Amino acid sequence: MRTYDSFSGRTLAGLLMALLLAAAPVACRKPAKPSEAYAQAHTRFGKLYAEKGDEAFVDPQLSEVESLLDQVPADSLDARAAGDLRTRIQVGKQQVQARLKAKADALANATQPSQMPSGFNTAPSTPAPTRSEPPPEEESDAATDAGTAGMPGVGTPVTQLASGFSGCFQKGEPLEVKGRGMRDRWELADRAACRQQYASLQAMVMIVEDGKVLGMVPRSAIQEVPADGGTGSSTPDGGR
Repeated sequence: MRTYDSFSGRTLAGLLMALLLAAAPVACRKPAKPSEAYAQAHTRFGKLYAEKGDEAFVDPQLSEVESLLDQVPADSLDARAAGDLRTRIQVGKQQVQARLKAKADALANATQPSQMPSGFNTAPSTPAPTRSEPPPEEESDAATDAGTAGMPGVGTPVTQLASGFSGCFQKGEPLEVKGRGMRDRWELADRAACRQQYASLQAMVMIVEDGKVLGMVPRSAIQEVPADGGTGSSTPDGGR
């Protein structure tokens, strides 16, 4: 009986020791803590976005926020939130850069002279310029100001030229386009605000066909035909 009791005691003691050793790592493990770096990154990003909106994603100050996010420990309570904020910043950068590229491409297409058929002249006996009536002040304020979203270009409806873009575009003298006949002409109004807002279109002329802009060409490229036809015929010789 004594031998049996001694063996049982040793077995019980061994089991208790094993349990204590297994629980030791759990007892020594430190609880996760918040990250001061994430707190600063979150605060700085919030202020920057509140001030500049989507432009914050291309602001140089955003690099400081990203640097702070890189300092957040992987075992921090804020590790997951830091990853979400980093993803939001990356997606925001891509969207803003894509929008800026699209705007630049649209501007480049709008000012490309090669889009207009070659060879067009002003008619020798064109009527006086017919200018569209400017909208009343209250209607101008209520109208869609498409000028804040972009610039007119090839394919822009003439109705939009008349009612949008801050009222900065007006109908001018018709042009005789070789191979196409008489076509309406639109150009930038001679107003300081319009020249400032659409500086790149000051020297451009828009040719309208079928109710929309057919092409845009420099005003200097328009050939004035004398009333007597000069040394040749006053009628253009067919489009090329």
